Amino acid sequence: MSLKKELNQRRRAIEKLKKHCLLHDTNDQLAADTIQYSWQRSTKAQIVSSLQAAPLAKVSENVSALDKALDQCATQLKDIAHQSSMVLAVADQSSQIRWVEASRHMQGASENVHFVQGGQWGEDMVGTNALALSLYTGKSSCVFSNEHYLDAIQDWVCYAAPIYHPNTGQVLGVVDLSTTWDQHNSLGILAAERCAQMLQGALREQTKQHLQLSCFGRTKAQLQGKALNLSPRQFEIIAILTLCKQGMSLDQLHQALYGERKVSMGTLKAEMSQLRDLLGGMLGSRPYRLLLDVDADFIELEEALDQGASHSALQLYLGIFLPRTESPFLTAWRDCIESRMSEVIFKIDDKDLLLKHLSHFPDAIDAVERLMELLPEDHPMQQSLLRMQDQ
Repeated sequence: MSLKKELNQRRRAIEKLKKHCLLHDTNDQLAADTIQYSWQRSTKAQIVSSLQAAPLAKVSENVSALDKALDQCATQLKDIAHQSSMVLAVADQSSQIRWVEASRHMQGASENVHFVQGGQWGEDMVGTNALALSLYTGKSSCVFSNEHYLDAIQDWVCYAAPIYHPNTGQVLGVVDLSTTWDQHNSLGILAAERCAQMLQGALREQTKQHLQLSCFGRTKAQLQGKALNLSPRQFEIIAILTLCKQGMSLDQLHQALYGERKVSMGTLKAEMSQLRDLLGGMLGSRPYRLLLDVDADFIELEEALDQGASHSALQLYLGIFLPRTESPFLTAWRDCIESRMSEVIFKIDDKDLLLKHLSHFPDAIDAVERLMELLPEDHPMQQSLLRMQDQ
């Protein structure tokens, strides 16, 4: 049997399966990482399959670690796109394309459907596609032909692989390689994974020159890839200066850190001197500011919320932000983030995502209440959720 005939048979089988899946709500029988489950999520999100192109939005001017890695790898990635006659795109954790290179074979097709820089390819916007599926599952994926939800891309086959932060394991984005369905190659996923590994290598080099902070739940800091032993107060100072990139005077920093507590300026000056030594001198004064790049989970969370990337936000929110801090500045920021996260939770329709969030936050009443809204009244979990709500 010729390859094209075999692929045509596969398309017919997919169409039959899709019709059955969309006519019968079988969520409880499907794994969250399956294409069938993605079809049903797309239907519930009321995606119009006849949509001709993805939404476009202005790309943020903030230069992320992923953007810097792309700058390093751009030449190699362009070569891969042209040699393979594919379009190669890299999207951030919100599913927005940050970088793209199209071969002559795919350029017109990719422009027609907005598979271009600024294109928003989240499942909640365009339905099932490999880019969104890999971000949702954290795994490599292939979406072939009419497995796509939109009619406009059913002539495509797409291979995607997530890009992981080399130290934290957090998914920062995804690489997608796409071509026409009749050019399907079983090695496509391996090619996407190779591109993701290339970017992860560039990210690894960056971390050697960066300060990395994790402040949700258990605090952790790394400088040039090595663990940095910071006191709780030093963590607070760095968090404040990370949020205030323009810097702060001594008086401003004292107020942000201590508020009305009776702590002398001399004590703060001593803290800053010790912190400067720990950071290898990379702490400026007049105003006080950090002189090195900082990758912080709380900044990533804030950006994810700004971009409407609820799935990424919940993945990042793994514990209370600096739970013991008494800094008025940081507690106000934490209260704001918790309020925004609660708003996100009450808009989520994905039960699996909410259950995963509850595994990190058993006391998250907003997630409990949202699950109770989503589950049928006779669902076995309703009683246990009710007990959690009453505690």
